[in-house]
Amino acid sequence: AGYTWAENSREYKLTPWYNDPVLDPHGEVIYLTDEETGDRWSITPLPAGKAKVHYIKHGFGYTSFETICCGLSQHLKMFVAKEDSIKINLVTIKNLGNENRKLTVSYYIRPVLGVTDEITFPYLFTKYDEKIGALMIKNVYNEDFANRLAFLSASEKINSFTGDRAEFIGVASSLTLPQALEYETLSNSTGISLDPCAAIQFHVEVKAKEEKQFTILLGHGKNEEEVKRLILKYTNVENCQNELQRVQEFWQELLRRIQIKTPDKSMDLLVNGWLPYQTIACRLWARSAFYQSGGAYGFRDQLQDAMNMVYLEPEFTKNQIVNACQHQFVEGDVQHWWHPVLNKGIRTKFADDLLWLPYVTADYIEKTGDWPILDIEVNYLEDLRLKEEEEERYSTPRISETKGTVYEHCIRAIDYSLKFGEHGLPLMGAGDWNDGMNKVGNKGKGESVWLGWFLYTILQKFSPICQTKKDEEHAKKYQEIANKLIKAIEENAWDGSWYRRAYFDDGTPLGSVDNSECKIDSISQSWSVISKAGKEVRVKEAMKAVVNYLVNEEEGIIKLLTPPFDNGDLNPGYIKGYVPGVRENGGQYTHAAAWVILAFAELGEGDRAWQLYNMINPINHTRTPIECMKYKVEPYVMAADVYAVEPHVGRGGWTWYTGAAGWMYRIAIENLLGLKKYGEKLIIDPCIPKNWDKYVIEYKYKDTKYLIDVRNPNGVNKGVKEVYIDGELVTDKTIDLTKEGNGHQVLVIMG
Repeated sequence: AGYTWAENSREYKLTPWYNDPVLDPHGEVIYLTDEETGDRWSITPLPAGKAKVHYIKHGFGYTSFETICCGLSQHLKMFVAKEDSIKINLVTIKNLGNENRKLTVSYYIRPVLGVTDEITFPYLFTKYDEKIGALMIKNVYNEDFANRLAFLSASEKINSFTGDRAEFIGVASSLTLPQALEYETLSNSTGISLDPCAAIQFHVEVKAKEEKQFTILLGHGKNEEEVKRLILKYTNVENCQNELQRVQEFWQELLRRIQIKTPDKSMDLLVNGWLPYQTIACRLWARSAFYQSGGAYGFRDQLQDAMNMVYLEPEFTKNQIVNACQHQFVEGDVQHWWHPVLNKGIRTKFADDLLWLPYVTADYIEKTGDWPILDIEVNYLEDLRLKEEEEERYSTPRISETKGTVYEHCIRAIDYSLKFGEHGLPLMGAGDWNDGMNKVGNKGKGESVWLGWFLYTILQKFSPICQTKKDEEHAKKYQEIANKLIKAIEENAWDGSWYRRAYFDDGTPLGSVDNSECKIDSISQSWSVISKAGKEVRVKEAMKAVVNYLVNEEEGIIKLLTPPFDNGDLNPGYIKGYVPGVRENGGQYTHAAAWVILAFAELGEGDRAWQLYNMINPINHTRTPIECMKYKVEPYVMAADVYAVEPHVGRGGWTWYTGAAGWMYRIAIENLLGLKKYGEKLIIDPCIPKNWDKYVIEYKYKDTKYLIDVRNPNGVNKGVKEVYIDGELVTDKTIDLTKEGNGHQVLVIMG
């Protein structure tokens, strides 16, 4: 039931992360043993559940397991404290019978305290501290996380324990029926040179028809004093109950800052909680999920995630901008990803990573009006530059004595990227947004059409910022380059019915009708619209091609490209190693699918935009048992990809850990429902289906709540006729946001 980590979800796991859907091993288990009958089972369904029915609920900040078996109602609620480094298992046992029940509770974990237990097991040391009632675990050979302590404890008095896995499980047994549960107590064996585990036992008595609640703790401290503080606080059941309430209140307050009520209940369910929760809890904080436990910050990844949460919590965005600046080299390029705490990371020749810094910074300033962020000073990194033959290097760079303001970091990123090929398009390097296309331009001549749209967008957004900073030289330079760039794209990237994706080092086009594979790629089309740079007649034709070639309405998917790479002569990179029709290689890569929706919204095509949004909404892939068996993954979070190849068409993959969640949230709030904030001004500019007659947005700004009632009496996709606030007509249709705490009623009439 779960896996636990501290500080870094890859580098410092407390219990194992398993990616094994067949065996489904367990690194943490709570067992109950009836002391009179000898019956024993796990509260969770696996590895030793006895009940036929288990109810499992995933909420915001917690997961609960409920079941009835052996005459007992059992409820386990797992959560992590809001600030403290401790995982709390709050267990409630109700005796449904007429006789008192005596139970032994056993809590077992397989400790890691590093990357994998296969590496760390010889160095794990266990000891029991009688004074505080905790079994301690320490990795004595971990330099990166030196002196850290993991521990097990409980609200009840621990009567026995062990650090010996061989003792607990037994030679010929398993976690389904551990040998140690056959005995009255554990051996109290601890130390080093064991096959390590950590297990504690204690007794509870539940009287007839009564209820007993207790807590089981898995915690982590940087020293013994911190451990003592945590144990003293959380071995108190009432404190744990209060902490659960704090966690739930935190998430409710954060997620409810924007709530919607539309004719589409599936959209409401995602937007009113699950999309921002997925983005914040998984992408920004944990950086871990079922398919990957990376632990690292991706330069482009978390910048986009944080950007897309700017309406809920702009501090997330601001902090990530500053964090990203700390991982830029003095030359202007950046770490593709890095591990927090350690700052180890990878330097690459990806062409787009660094550009997300000015893109997100410009967006943040536009939405918040926080111009002072540009003056925050941040150190650069220093390391040996990549050699010509090097595509990447994993290292721990030095923190440079050279500092630059956030503005200077952005300028350095843009200037570093102003490298163009023979077609006048930006050089692709070892890849752009699509990491798997790492062989298109790795020899230094390949060019990216998508990167052209993206760079143009940044130049257009940043030129006015340069003017505000009185940096006329860069303002003029960027505008001139933008003009040349858009001319080059229109002259050299139009393929006849859509825009090409790239040019290889040898000049061969990619994403062309002449290609046998990858004739069309969606992101060159969607960004021709998002950038507001493409010619109107062309972008409409390009988006029509997206619908004709990449949208599969029957299966509810939007493919990234088609046909997939397989046996053709083109070698774009490791993307070709994926099964055709899976992930980036011709499947739905949901991050890019969201951009398709955004593009149609920007074109004002509300019916098409909502149709596609509704189509890739995971809830609408799991409405029936047959759909669930086909989709196979969670209905309440976005999947990074959906397969487009038989016999797996429509099957989801790589859930939770995807930037698509943040984009789907931002697109719903801003581009479809039209909530657009500019500093302390609010504009409602919807793009919705014609058959929506009304919808409501509840928006909380600071301490002030705005109830926004949008009416569509004439059945239009786009256009606002009148805006009223508290009954008064607003002539410029712009709402001045206030912080005084009073509520306001906003009426928007479309037409």
